[in-house]
Amino acid sequence: MSDVIEIEQIVETKPKKMPMSTSLDKESIREAYEDVRSDLTESDWCVFKYDGARIIHTGSGTDFDEFKSQFTDSERAFGYLRVQMGDEMSKRRKFLLLTWIGPNVGVLQRAKMSTDKAIIKDVINNFAVELQAESQSDLDLDLFRDALNRAGGANYGTGIRN
Repeated sequence: MSDVIEIEQIVETKPKKMPMSTSLDKESIREAYEDVRSDLTESDWCVFKYDGARIIHTGSGTDFDEFKSQFTDSERAFGYLRVQMGDEMSKRRKFLLLTWIGPNVGVLQRAKMSTDKAIIKDVINNFAVELQAESQSDLDLDLFRDALNRAGGANYGTGIRN
């Protein structure tokens, strides 16, 4: 009888595997987001990556090449980017939310990105365009400008380039 009790105790104390839900470091993500949105700062981008099951702010900056270097083939991430738009008549800043899924990311992690994107949009909620990139060639400032331009409506100008 005591053998049975010992076995039951072992079974009862074994930890149960539960799927980990994604969480956010909301404070640091919100600070980085507001920094990029502010006209008083130089930051043009910020990046958010996974630290286990938690999404955290991992970088900010002004150089687009540095932004591109934040995304590797084996990870998932989110980026928020400020792009100067307009013509010689008016300049305005537009914002883009980028979902990055590297080409070496597994199927289950890819599938989870749609629910994780909904979570991060609770904090990052002001952008003109939302894009998904899956290769380094997708990380192209001209492609981003074109998408923002198409989303912006009419563009008026004199036809003179500066």
